[in-house]
Amino acid sequence: MLLKSIKTLSRKCLFCYLSVMLSGCSFIPVYERPPLPTAETYPREECTQNCSNIRQLCWQDFFTDPALQQLIALGLDNNRDLRIAIGRIYEARAVYGHSWADLFPTVDGIVPGLRTRLPGDLLSSALSTFSSPTTPSTPSNPAIFSSAYLAALSINAWELDFWGRLRSLKDAALEEYLATEEAEHATFISLIGQIANTYLMERELNELVSIAKKTVESRQKSYHLMKRRFEEGSSSKYEAIQAETLLQQAKADLTVLERRRELNWNAMTLLVGTPITLDNHLLSQIEAYFIKEICPGLPSELLYNRPDVLAAEHRLMAAYANIGAARAAFFPAISLTGAYGSASSELKNLFHPGSKFWFYFPSISVPIFDWGKNLSDLGLAKARQNIAVSQYEHTIQVAFREVADALTERAWLAEQSVIQTEALASQRERARLAWIRYEHGTSPYLEFLDAERDRFSAEQDLVQTRRAFLASGINLFIALGGGYSR
Repeated sequence: MLLKSIKTLSRKCLFCYLSVMLSGCSFIPVYERPPLPTAETYPREECTQNCSNIRQLCWQDFFTDPALQQLIALGLDNNRDLRIAIGRIYEARAVYGHSWADLFPTVDGIVPGLRTRLPGDLLSSALSTFSSPTTPSTPSNPAIFSSAYLAALSINAWELDFWGRLRSLKDAALEEYLATEEAEHATFISLIGQIANTYLMERELNELVSIAKKTVESRQKSYHLMKRRFEEGSSSKYEAIQAETLLQQAKADLTVLERRRELNWNAMTLLVGTPITLDNHLLSQIEAYFIKEICPGLPSELLYNRPDVLAAEHRLMAAYANIGAARAAFFPAISLTGAYGSASSELKNLFHPGSKFWFYFPSISVPIFDWGKNLSDLGLAKARQNIAVSQYEHTIQVAFREVADALTERAWLAEQSVIQTEALASQRERARLAWIRYEHGTSPYLEFLDAERDRFSAEQDLVQTRRAFLASGINLFIALGGGYSR
């Protein structure tokens, strides 16, 4: 009884010792997040009382246009790039599961059977030194038959992770898996931004087409008027040709816009991933309520909001873990092979009490001379860590620039929109007065044509500026990492 208690205690102590060894040894460097490689604040930061914090907004709250919300929802369900990104998550998860399973022994069940036949002469020759020699009249020895049956659980070359090599590889696979998840989030946000910008371009093109059609109608009337006056002799042929030229230019501009609109809608269909139909009257004019105002916050918040920044940090942490695995390779690798089960020469006696058997075979592999392989692997891991640090810092700098660019564009485009609105009003008044002056004979028809061209150009410029202003809001939302609810 005492001997049994001692054996039980010894097994418990051995188990505790192995647990401590398996969990306490790691060569992974201590991770420290690199300092922020940007300024502490953005060059422009304008927050009003109506601004919303980026963390408080999902894409449905930011984009208030119902038609756009419908398109984004379709895109998130059907876009193939997003499906590929989701598939890569499952791929990375499987790789992590494989590396996690390497920490534990693989137990296999084996049930082999063996039946052998040996010539009798083989045995007699082995015993010939201990018996009298045979004579030609001695009959041949009969064949010898034997059987063996086995049922066992086996462990084949289970590596005991004393130095943390397998745990380091498991940690690296986990960080790569998390980085892949963040990459999918980045694809998610990027898709929302692409659909929103394409939708905004569609609204701009619809408005430009509407302006171009009105311009064609106006110039058609002017052409017919000048043609009739020429036929009546009250104006010159040159003025009629000028009116016709202006009409043809307007028609050419309209065809260009129609082509661009159709190509843009093809791009939208690709982004959404399914054929779509949308009423054109919903796209007739760009409205100010298209998006909400947001507050950019501080650059340090990009570390927690931007999926690409989070993905870069996970890859950096994976590089740290790979250094731990490379360091552990310098130490002996301890593995264990063993089996436990029953064996018998007869199948019916396979599970009798006296048929139990076991064996274990520990082995130690010590690296002695590998021509610098392990040292090169460690150097490679450190080089990749340095690359990962630079990639992480570069990702933050790119994110900072994207936010700063969006803020700059938003500020200047707002001012530009006000100026162009006033300029358009002046151009319309100029065109009206130029026509009156022409009617009274105080100015040539060419002056009116110039005023009409400038008015048409001013209308187009204002529409494009308004679209660019709203696009800067979309770009700011995406640059801040908005659109994905964690």
